[in-house]
Amino acid sequence: MKLSTKGRYAVTAMMDLAIHDYEGPVTLADISNCQGISLSYLEQLFAKLRKSGLVEGVRGPGGGYRLGKPASQISIADIIAAVDETIDATRCKGNEDCHAGEKCLTHQLWTDLSKSLYEFLDGLTLASFINRPEVRAVARRQDTMASRIATMFPPRMAVSL
Repeated sequence: MKLSTKGRYAVTAMMDLAIHDYEGPVTLADISNCQGISLSYLEQLFAKLRKSGLVEGVRGPGGGYRLGKPASQISIADIIAAVDETIDATRCKGNEDCHAGEKCLTHQLWTDLSKSLYEFLDGLTLASFINRPEVRAVARRQDTMASRIATMFPPRMAVSL
């Protein structure tokens, strides 16, 4: 199983949002700056996350996005599913036609692995993951770097670059 960039970026963006959710709405530009994900890609991902009810948009000055429900109720599997990713290690997408139209010798192994991966990711919530000390340390480092970059390149300068 290989998780695509779409799934990885969606999880990363949602973790960033969950870490900063207590501060109020978070802009996609802030997530883009901290996580190095293009703004246009984030817009596509957040349209899907919003449609799934995992995030909600806040309009107006100071607007952005916030979690659509508590971080303790959003699993990593929910996020991956919201952006149309599957957690499937089989080559046949579970259709049992992986070997000349029939089930292959190792089909059940990959099916069991897919089930185990899904159960693991479904049992891991944003809240449980962002409260890990090592995750908090990375978030503090990224916030510090983002603040330094913002100081070096104020918004009016960034537009002209």
